[in-house]
Amino acid sequence: MAQDTTVPKLNFDYWLDKAIKWGQATTLESQKDVCLHLPQLQEFLHQIYETLKHMDAIVAIQQFPLIGQLLGRLCWNPFVVGYDESQKTLMWCLCCLYSSEPQNPVELKANSWIRSLLCHLLSSSKWESNEVETSTFISSLGYTSADYYCHLVKNMIFSLVTELRGSQFNGLNVQGRVSASHVNAVSLFCLPLVTLPDLTPMLETLLLYHGGASKEILSSEFLEAVNEAFLKKKISLSESAVFSLWLRHLPSLEKATFYLVDQLVLLQLNSLEEVACVIKDSLLPQAASHPAVFRIVNEIFKNVLLETDGTPDVMIIIQVFTQLFLQAHQSENKQHKFPLTAYFLYHHQPLVKALLKRPFELPATHWSQHLKHISDMLKELVEDTNISSHADLFEIWFLVARFGEWLDIAAEQLLKAAVEPDALLWLLAFYYCPQNENRQRTQTMVEAQAVYSHLMMLFNCTVLSVKDLEAVVHGVTDVEQCCNEHLITHLLTNFFLFSSGGHMIAQEFIYHITKATDTSKEVCSLLIRTAYRINHNGEENQRTVKLLNELLQKLT
Repeated sequence: MAQDTTVPKLNFDYWLDKAIKWGQATTLESQKDVCLHLPQLQEFLHQIYETLKHMDAIVAIQQFPLIGQLLGRLCWNPFVVGYDESQKTLMWCLCCLYSSEPQNPVELKANSWIRSLLCHLLSSSKWESNEVETSTFISSLGYTSADYYCHLVKNMIFSLVTELRGSQFNGLNVQGRVSASHVNAVSLFCLPLVTLPDLTPMLETLLLYHGGASKEILSSEFLEAVNEAFLKKKISLSESAVFSLWLRHLPSLEKATFYLVDQLVLLQLNSLEEVACVIKDSLLPQAASHPAVFRIVNEIFKNVLLETDGTPDVMIIIQVFTQLFLQAHQSENKQHKFPLTAYFLYHHQPLVKALLKRPFELPATHWSQHLKHISDMLKELVEDTNISSHADLFEIWFLVARFGEWLDIAAEQLLKAAVEPDALLWLLAFYYCPQNENRQRTQTMVEAQAVYSHLMMLFNCTVLSVKDLEAVVHGVTDVEQCCNEHLITHLLTNFFLFSSGGHMIAQEFIYHITKATDTSKEVCSLLIRTAYRINHNGEENQRTVKLLNELLQKLT
């Protein structure tokens, strides 16, 4: 083999003898001798690395049985570690000796020893423990021990980052010459140190490094550890590094999505602004600009929604996520970005385009017409004989549900604007009762029309009594189908908020309805969404805002 001829030239015996005599350079004589030999030693280490990087770890140890002893001694010599690029070269040499797939106890023990050396090289706390031996050297440079090792770590990280990015190494361009196994080893060495702030540039470089390999070259343990640290805010990473992490390791993306849902459900936030802040901070809406990320997050949301039986907490997360995704996509500066319809390829495209239109993009006077257009398309679609399976129907329903802002506006427009009610009522009936087995949706529509007519007769009354609305309230508490219950509660809540006299009896009625029907979460979710929209549009009078705040305080 070609490596055989290089063994005598590397002269391991000479340098091992030197390393033993130097020890940790605690005497003036040994320090002088180290300094005299540092340039030649660095050249020797570079020759070792150039030889080792073409070898398998087992072959390397067989060829150079003294290499472990030599590198181990040099790693504890502060003069060697502190000289020029020697520390980086020692790192790379150790990486070459690491077995990515250890086969026996000896290799496992060797890996453990290498990891401990890497931790020593990267950890200032370990170096600081040797302050007595190294204080003379460090003081002569005008540094405190902490400052010296801080700079040393930063310089070493910078040097490794430069190596991975394909910059100059001792004047030689080494782009593409760092083997996949060595990069894998480096990622493993970073495991115990991922939360070290100085290591962040290295983490980001590894996450953005691909090297042309056909399969993943970073260890899954490293990717999981970085993702965990990022989710728990123990480290801060650039958006590009996070996106690369999720694209190259889908389990991390899945964990990030579930983590976000759990976080929001447990926090029980009381405003949409708070929900939006947490979701945006997760970087998931921004990452979803990549269609692969969007599809995976979308599938997770669907599964969570099914498992929780459409709980309002989960539904509001999905709806806010969708709004933030649309904002991120709109603000993206890429010259060639995917059209929004590309994220919903398997849906009726005219319906997708209509739902993607944001309310603020249209004059408020056009909302009713736009909603009628959505309702007509949807009705034609779901009543088509081709839409026969529950799965197909759920996909259509989920598409509409994630753009819930239009549904809330539909309920408001029924009461506040001069509209033809049937189309908007049908849209709400479909949302609350997507299936029409045994004519469920048809019955929901009939009951909703009756309630709507009753409410409209009372809408402009400035004085309302409990008796005026008793029939509607009994209709809510007595209905057998929960979909009817939810739709009527939605209409009734909006009536209390926007009618002339509803505010006078709102608290009493809403308290009664939520207790009788166990819909407090639904009503609270509706109030939070309405408050968010009013705060952003500034269109309602202060009486409505005051009532909203009072109701939210009672229900949350």
